[in-house]
Amino acid sequence: MLSSDYDPPQDPLIVLYEDAHLVAVNKPEGLLSVPGRGDHLSDCLLTRVQAAFPDALLVHRLDRDTSGVMVFALTPHAQRSLSAEFEARKAKKTYVARLQGLLEPREGVVDLPLIVDWPNRPRQMVCYETGKPAVTDWRVLKQDAGETRVRLFPRTGRSHQLRVHMLALGHPILGDPLYADGPAANHPRLMLHSEELRIKHPESGISQKFRSKTPF
Repeated sequence: MLSSDYDPPQDPLIVLYEDAHLVAVNKPEGLLSVPGRGDHLSDCLLTRVQAAFPDALLVHRLDRDTSGVMVFALTPHAQRSLSAEFEARKAKKTYVARLQGLLEPREGVVDLPLIVDWPNRPRQMVCYETGKPAVTDWRVLKQDAGETRVRLFPRTGRSHQLRVHMLALGHPILGDPLYADGPAANHPRLMLHSEELRIKHPESGISQKFRSKTPF
């Protein structure tokens, strides 16, 4: 990524929930979750959250071009607990996306292993020999004007998983700068949003749900 490519939005931080153990925020599209290499990539959601919550610690990430719910720990114990939830695939994530074309049937599962496409980094690709397991459930919400709005439920958390899985179905996510081309790429943003995140609270163990309204 060149410095001229990165022009993050300057939206004020939107806090969805906070207590003594964690904070949930809404990540705007176009903002890195963590710093990249070089000063021009230092602005990110982690540093913005730490400006308001100095003890904030990273738990998981969203792609730069994806918006929506992210949770940060506020204690080392909370970070260990929440990170373990994500690693054990116990955190439940729900996304909304707009896809090119009319996806059929109305619901289904994509089970395709993924690995980085080294000559074309940061692209990922399907690879049955060396790919890591990746599974996504989908459900169609509505279809019109040659596109499909879906709700996506990733069971795993591979890099670019939803983007590559929808491409593999023949229906790339609209506005995807890496995996869409032609008219599908000609949108103001990647049409992918993390709508809901469910976790067990690191202190109480009680299930909690954080939501962010889809902006498209």
